[in-house]
Amino acid sequence: MPIRLRVPSYLITFAILFAIPAHAQQEPEKDGVGIEFSGKASSKDVGLPIYPGSTLHKDDSSDSQAVRMGLWGGGSGFKLAVVKMDSADSPEKVAAYYRKALAKYGKVLDCTHPPASADADKESDKLTCGNDKADAGGFLFKSGTKEKQHIVNVKPNGSGSTYDLVALGNWSSDKH
Repeated sequence: MPIRLRVPSYLITFAILFAIPAHAQQEPEKDGVGIEFSGKASSKDVGLPIYPGSTLHKDDSSDSQAVRMGLWGGGSGFKLAVVKMDSADSPEKVAAYYRKALAKYGKVLDCTHPPASADADKESDKLTCGNDKADAGGFLFKSGTKEKQHIVNVKPNGSGSTYDLVALGNWSSDKH
């Protein structure tokens, strides 16, 4: 006599709900649906190394020093990762390090003093500084494409510097 195993439907639902978050932490599928939010991000998430000797930024607020989030569905979406760090080194030294590190993504734009330019072609995949510029005494660099940007913002902080590493990806099926 064969033995029949019956699995209650609530166990199947429970297993599916726990499988979705595990899948969502992987690279988003452009045709799938998902959401991701975490108060943790690493150098791997932003695609850039952490400057030697740096520590996570500390301030008086309850703001997180890192974040990773994304939302996608129907062929469109975005993914964002940010890490905020402190270094005892000068902004100039940290900026020089990241100018080199960003080069692996293509041409590095120096948005510290962006050139006054006409409106960029909205359909172009070319990355521009747009309205972005560095804080006083700081540096702002971008590399990549409009769909996959890597941004470094370095600013003075006492005798050292504070810097943000950002990876921003967005896509739309309308473009293709």
